[in-house]
Amino acid sequence: MTSVYDFEAQTITGESVKLDQYRGKVLLIVNTASKCGFTPQFEGLEKLWKDHGAKGLAVVGFPCNQFGSQDPGADSDIASFCQLNYGVSFPMMAKIDVNGPKAHPLYQWLVKEAPGILGTKSIKWNFTKFLIGRDGRVLGRYAPTDTPKGLLADIEKALAVG
Repeated sequence: MTSVYDFEAQTITGESVKLDQYRGKVLLIVNTASKCGFTPQFEGLEKLWKDHGAKGLAVVGFPCNQFGSQDPGADSDIASFCQLNYGVSFPMMAKIDVNGPKAHPLYQWLVKEAPGILGTKSIKWNFTKFLIGRDGRVLGRYAPTDTPKGLLADIEKALAVG
């Protein structure tokens, strides 16, 4: 697997999608949780999606319950929560594991392409973000404490490329 376009995922409503559908776009991939201290970042992610979607940005959320059991609900519960509380309209995928033997293949690839601090291969917490360029390659990895607004310069730079 050499780019994000080689992967598939399930939407939060259960449909299988090829990430190839995002070819040519800049992607911001985020592992999310509904009951986390960083959950208010949904608001900033939605703003990025609304403000830059027409310019070629796609924000894609992947709910995960591996950190403090902070997203225990079913996919339908997560979808309702995100819509009702934060007006999320960007694509949300089905709940996945991002670490361990059952980690989604996309996340296995992401952590190899962009290791964390000191070369760690695991995701440390909810709202870790990966910025993917228009060529399907990882441009950067961002910590949960990095706000969506704080990524704006890097996103705009990526959008300016081809």
